[in-house]
Amino acid sequence: MSKAFQMTAPVTGDLAELAQFTCSLAEAAASVTRPYFRKPIDIIQKLDNSPVTIADRECETRIRDLITERYPGHGILGEEHGFDGADLSEIWVIDPIDGTKSFISGLPLYGTLLAYVKHKDVRIGAISMPELEEYWIGIDGQGCFFNGTKCHVSECRSLEDAILMTTALEYFSPGNREKFAALREKARIRRYGGDCYIYAMVASGWADLAVETGLQTYDYMALVPVIEQAGGVITDWSGKRPDLDSDGTIVAAATKELHQQALEILNG
Repeated sequence: MSKAFQMTAPVTGDLAELAQFTCSLAEAAASVTRPYFRKPIDIIQKLDNSPVTIADRECETRIRDLITERYPGHGILGEEHGFDGADLSEIWVIDPIDGTKSFISGLPLYGTLLAYVKHKDVRIGAISMPELEEYWIGIDGQGCFFNGTKCHVSECRSLEDAILMTTALEYFSPGNREKFAALREKARIRRYGGDCYIYAMVASGWADLAVETGLQTYDYMALVPVIEQAGGVITDWSGKRPDLDSDGTIVAAATKELHQQALEILNG
């Protein structure tokens, strides 16, 4: 197992085995996606005009096979192959390649997202960056770990001091784009691009605030434990903790104070 995926921190309790299994899923996913990266590959346009590749589909199939083999009583929700076992109490939510546009453009900022949900409560979330060999895992009650070492959000409490990140303005509706523009003008530094990587930056304290809209369940579920267990706050734009049925708006902040300032502007 690559060092990035080794769970070297002392994880105990009922989530220890599941956390280790999540690490193995991330490594298996990387073994599928990396051989395709920066190689000629067919690009298919889905019905919503988003791109998908054989790497996306093979990666999700591999993850599903491993989960079904190890935990046949668990449900699986994935971007490419839908929802199997939606009525089950334990569910995995997976995005094999978050940032397919980055992947097909040769940018190493695509990631794999993995989340374990029990009784509708997300208990484990992981962000894996295969090309960078960087891996974050948030485990309920245990903390958030970056390549096996515990990480923590920054102490930024003021929007005027904050590094704000989002993936792209084109994903905002016109109305939400205006709200984000008001927020953007208050921030100290603004950075664009990165997909799931921007949330890893918040979790490790290198950025302070991430704001997006239009996300699907498989885009945001894994982010929740990563941010929360790193000491941050993550909600939708109305201030509710994201769940399987959230509206796809996300605000992830290093501190409660910064989070509240962002919500006030976004809902102003």
